[in-house]
Amino acid sequence: MDEETQEPEAAGTEGVVCALCGTGPGSDDAPTTWICSVENGSRRYLCDSCARSHIRAIEGRLDSAWW
Repeated sequence: MDEETQEPEAAGTEGVVCALCGTGPGSDDAPTTWICSVENGSRRYLCDSCARSHIRAIEGRLDSAWW
């Protein structure tokens, strides 16, 4: 149990776009209605429309490759 924990990436959200449809929020910050997930060590943001479309897969913690 002497594993080192990895520090998360910086919380900056410059140039945020939806990982599925490519929509941008119109500002540098992700809106509060967007979802942020970490896959393979990198942050992925989903717009509210794409999140609604895939909510069951997200809540079931399926890898986005399965969607």
